[in-house]
Amino acid sequence: MKALKGPTDHVVVVGAGLAGLSAALHLLGAGRRVTVVERHALPGGRAGRIDRGGYRIDTGPTVLTMPDLADEAFAAVGESLRDRVDLVPLHPAYHARFADGSRLDVHTRADAMEAEVERFAGAGEAAGYRRLRRWLERVYAAQMRRFIDANFDSPLELLTPDLARLAALGGFGRLDARIGRFLTDERLRRVFTFQALYAGVPPARALAAYAVITYMDTVAGVYFPRGGMHALPQAMADAAADAGAEFRYGCDVTGLERSGDRVRAVVTAQGRIPCDAVVLTPDLPVAYRLLGHRPRRPLPLRHSPSAVVLHAGTDRTWPGLGHHTLSFGAAWRTTFQELTRTGSLMSDPSLLITRPTATDPSLAPPGRHLHYILAPCPNTALGPDAHAWRDLAPRYRDALLRELERRGLPGLGAAIEEECLVTPADWSAEGHAAGTPFSVAHTFAQTGPFRPRNLVRGTENAVLAGCGTTPGVGVPTVLLSGKLAAARVTGLPPRRPATGRGGDVGPAERPATKESTA
Repeated sequence: MKALKGPTDHVVVVGAGLAGLSAALHLLGAGRRVTVVERHALPGGRAGRIDRGGYRIDTGPTVLTMPDLADEAFAAVGESLRDRVDLVPLHPAYHARFADGSRLDVHTRADAMEAEVERFAGAGEAAGYRRLRRWLERVYAAQMRRFIDANFDSPLELLTPDLARLAALGGFGRLDARIGRFLTDERLRRVFTFQALYAGVPPARALAAYAVITYMDTVAGVYFPRGGMHALPQAMADAAADAGAEFRYGCDVTGLERSGDRVRAVVTAQGRIPCDAVVLTPDLPVAYRLLGHRPRRPLPLRHSPSAVVLHAGTDRTWPGLGHHTLSFGAAWRTTFQELTRTGSLMSDPSLLITRPTATDPSLAPPGRHLHYILAPCPNTALGPDAHAWRDLAPRYRDALLRELERRGLPGLGAAIEEECLVTPADWSAEGHAAGTPFSVAHTFAQTGPFRPRNLVRGTENAVLAGCGTTPGVGVPTVLLSGKLAAARVTGLPPRRPATGRGGDVGPAERPATKESTA
């Protein structure tokens, strides 16, 4: 593994998102002095928070899987995730609603999910689920250490026995077709393939290897931190500060001061910060602009679809909504065509509805409820641009509410007391390329060693972290990106998980995991 050249005693981390915080903790654990520079007033980056009218609104991801990866970062400074964050395992992980009126609870415990699949679709599909689960576990085992939790310096490093194992498992076929070998019910296939959208690729075109995301989502366990998802980055920042990191909030980075191939200081509106090395976590175009260098690629980068998010604080809620509810439209392949090919808004949308107050009522005023509604949409390179969204947003918001009311949430619009609508125009204003918070899509040519590297040629002491670089998009992989960036700085091999299960975060958590499968 290549490491940064020269001294690395003092590292400036640009950005206090999950990637930057992970990098900071791993660097502190390796004995580096760390300064974290963040333009916002709070840590979290995309996983930020808005306080409005007594509602505590998470602005970023709502699904937490693989908490052991966060625990690794805490462990680097002798701390524990469970001592800092109260994690609640979600049973079920999701509640799925389909256009034909059928409903399914998605459990991550094998016995509970097998029983639910049998109730929903019969014994044959339950047997298929058992085989699918075993396959998902094997796909995860074949990929995690060699292809996800790894720094690549050459595509030749793919040539390991694990590559042969992944190929034998069908990892280089198509995800939808591979899942179809286990499940024939089209509704169930949706539940185990929609995760490909996280990677920015339709299930029919996604590599079956991306089933590792399905493993994280449907096998390893889904969790929620009390206090909201923002509780995780806040706890990471607190642990880093206690371990000696200096945080500078409200501090916008305007440039990097260089001497030849080395960055000598990070320049902010408040002054310069001398450094021996720098970790850059902004989206790729911003990081490349700061470095003054954009790596050449044979093809332009393709970006994932974006999303419209409606945060709604309401005076009521609706029966049947779980903590996470997947509301599928009748259309499926057409939906992905619209999102990734034609650039049009979903004509029959599939939506994620998160009700965090189902688990933590303190996130809203007494007797009130918080709903987070995510509607995937094309990115601004393919669909409406940021300027168009400024006019389109109010109409789309109203259409979204009408669709939700038609799907069993009557009176939703009238029940809203506080709201915040986020569109691709807002993502663009935050500096996210193509108006998407999901960054570069995980096509084959943009995955593993072919993804934008975390080292940039022409700079000896800078490394990238975040969802645009290795290993990719999502909370687990972004946490890993920070760890991998720290390894580039220190030259030390990345720490490995103490367990083989994504959900094992220590003995204190396990009793709660056993609670129920209802």
